[in-house]
Amino acid sequence: MSNLVRACSTSDIEEEDVLRFDHGDKTFAIYHGPNDDFFATDGYCTHEKAHLADGLVDEYEIECPLHAGAFDYRTGDPTIAPACVRLKTYPVVLRDGDVYVQIDG
Repeated sequence: MSNLVRACSTSDIEEEDVLRFDHGDKTFAIYHGPNDDFFATDGYCTHEKAHLADGLVDEYEIECPLHAGAFDYRTGDPTIAPACVRLKTYPVVLRDGDVYVQIDG
């Protein structure tokens, strides 16, 4: 079963930026893409436990703040080493100006 959880307002994240979202005992990263699209991944880098919301966004890529590994946040695929393990991604729904994340529950 999945839960649709409100993460933030679309206006809370500037284009090509990332926002931390915590829900229960999990943490997520919410991204505002360059085409006014939104995405969500696990919040922590799979290489080391650095929060991706502290990283740099460029187009559809998030760079980890710790060792500069990077991921395509649309797919979770690693794009720059030392990142080599895929990030978990989550479906996003936009509704009435808000960003909702579909979280496994």
